[in-house]
Amino acid sequence: MTEVKSRVGGVLALLTERGQTLAVAESLTGGLVAAEITAVPGASRAFRGSVTAYATALKRDVLGVNRALLEERGAVDAETACQMAQGVRSALGADWGLATTGVAGPEPQDGQPVGTVFVAVAGPTSGAVVEKLRLEGSLSGDRAGDTGEEAGERVRAGIRTESVRGALELLYKELIENAGGQDREQTGGNGCLQP
Repeated sequence: MTEVKSRVGGVLALLTERGQTLAVAESLTGGLVAAEITAVPGASRAFRGSVTAYATALKRDVLGVNRALLEERGAVDAETACQMAQGVRSALGADWGLATTGVAGPEPQDGQPVGTVFVAVAGPTSGAVVEKLRLEGSLSGDRAGDTGEEAGERVRAGIRTESVRGALELLYKELIENAGGQDREQTGGNGCLQP
């Protein structure tokens, strides 16, 4: 994950330079984004904390994701990711909120196939921006005699790892684009932009 560590360093440098803070809401990544961030010495200058809202009820009760949205579309949805990012930003008092939600497998969820991931960023001058990722994971290290379950676990781990990378890439891009603090045009429900 050297590429991820480099991206985390860039994100933290930009946030620290601006005197801004970050909070993270994670579902399928289960704390992996926060772990990568806190692995960098000095991360506490910009990182407020994280919420691992794996259960759908926590997305609603802790992060403020709309109940009707969760009932209608489920937890694996672009608007859900946006509301998670906005909710964690508000709940933890941060300038920026970053969220991940998706399906790592082994089974589809909420009508979404394995590998469907939504990452979202909510910033101080705009609503939220969301990106849909279609990930396949990795069977690298496949060994003769592996069971289907072992191969499935590697695919799941690969999807979660790539989700961390995708979330951090989107955050970095948004930090660069919002360098001057410019506001962005709002489209979609609840200020959720889809690049």
